[in-house]
Order: sequence, then C-alpha cells, then structure tokens
Amino acid sequence: MYERTALSFEVFPPKTDKGMAKLPDTLDHLYKFNPDYISCTYGAGGSNVGKNMDVCKLILNAENETVPVTHFTCIGHTRETVKEQLQNYLDNGIDHMLALRGDLPYGWTGTNGDFAYATDLVAYVRKEFGDKFEIAVAGSPEGHIECRSLEADIAHLKQDEGADYIMTQLTFDMEQFKYWLDAIRMAGITMPVDVGVMPVVGKDAVINMCLSRNGCAIPRELAEVISHHWFDKDPDGNDLPEVKAAFREEGIEYTVDQLHEYMSLGVEGIHLYALNKWEDVTEILNRAGIRTVV
Repeated sequence: MYERTALSFEVFPPKTDKGMAKLPDTLDHLYKFNPDYISCTYGAGGSNVGKNMDVCKLILNAENETVPVTHFTCIGHTRETVKEQLQNYLDNGIDHMLALRGDLPYGWTGTNGDFAYATDLVAYVRKEFGDKFEIAVAGSPEGHIECRSLEADIAHLKQDEGADYIMTQLTFDMEQFKYWLDAIRMAGITMPVDVGVMPVVGKDAVINMCLSRNGCAIPRELAEVISHHWFDKDPDGNDLPEVKAAFREEGIEYTVDQLHEYMSLGVEGIHLYALNKWEDVTEILNRAGIRTVV
C-alpha cells in the first residue's frame, strides 16, 4: 500500500461555530507536512455526523492531495442507516473510512444496532459497496479493554472481511507494541499498520487518556516524566506555568523518541492525534525530522 512511511493526523468535529471557524487554520498548518490523510472522529450513533461531513469536505476541497478519512461506528446503526449514510459520503466524494465498534454510551450493554463488532460492519460494507471504500480497522496493541485476552482481540482483526489496513489505538509501552506487531504477523495478518501516537504535552491529559477508556499502561519511562513534574500547582491550587512548560518539554522529547522507535520497527504509517491543534504536532515533527524522512 505504501512506498514510504505514511504520515497522517486525526482531528475531531468542533462542537461550536467558533471551533469550526478556527479549524481551517489548523488544517492549513497540518497540510504543510503533506499528510497522506487526515481522519475525523464520528460520534456514537452518528450524533455529530453533520459536523463530521463538514470537516471531511473541508479536507477534500483543500488545494492539496490529503485524503479525508471518516470514522464510522456500529453504535445504534441498522443496515439501512449504514447504507444510507455511507452512500451520502460517497456522493460527497468521501471514500475512505475507519470502521469501529465505538465506545458504548453509559448504561448500554451492546451496540443497540445490527452490528456487534467492527468486523461485522466491514463485511457489510464490502457486500454493499464492493471496493468503493478503502477501509481501516482499529488495532489495540495492549488488547481492547473489553476483550478477554490479547489473542482473542487479535482474532477480531481478520483481514478476510476485507479491511485494507490497521490504525492502532494509542500505546506508550513500546515492548508491548513490539510483541503485538510480531503476534499479528505470526497470526497471518499482513495488513499495513499505521500507529496512533498521542503527543505527551500535558500530565492530566496523558493520565486521563491512559486510564479513562483505553486501559493503556504507563511504562516506567513515561511515569518518570509524570513524576518529575507532578506538583504543577501551588498550595492555593494555582497553576505553576513553569512546571507545565517543563513537562511539555520533556514530554515532547519522549514523543520524538517514540516516533523514531516506531519508524525503526518498520511500521507503514505514523498517525498523530492532533486534537485540533497544530502547534504541538508541528514542534514534534520538526524535532523528529519527519518532514525530511517520510
């Protein structure tokens, strides 16, 4: 699929008009790195499908070759709604998607739709649309938090259903990532792997992302970064900007090292979570020399 290491970003649909107004400037800065694609998240059950479409069209109509990739979940979807919404994407020129089960809303025990897993969704899309979509599926190097084992999770990565490549969830544990990469290859999974990378720029954000939904391990090296700058408020609860800045500096260096290690492993792509901001990822990529490497 790739002749070189691919570079891509993830953004999300802003909830406000003010946020939408700022997004084109963010995208313009990201375009400077000539990304192969930019993915856009998608709310459970299509709760923000309109904004998602707006963002994808914004990327599609930009004066560059960046491809928009829409996230698409199983949550609350019937076969009819999937067919209707995906046809709408095709009608608007958007033919790349990341097929996801999606996070279950509070109190739900299943997807409340016709598709229990992303593999079911992929199979249906292939049946209804053939090769009209390029489809990515999510990979969890540490195993999905709701899956009984890593081996069972890998079994759900069946490429026989028709997916084209894997876009991984974040992981900071490089040894675990190496184990997972070897395991999927030994299982006969040959799809390209684009590894999802979360910039380490804020202590609270890192802890939240690891523990809230992902069940992501914090390895010793990252724990040391957090510990070095743990006390980032004074006794009155006021932020200490110099401590937060020091964390950001050490965190960016951690992220740069992580990018270099991923690339040394021969992953097919780097997928950076931009979080609708361009400053952090720009500094990370410039320090890593990714612009000249990919």
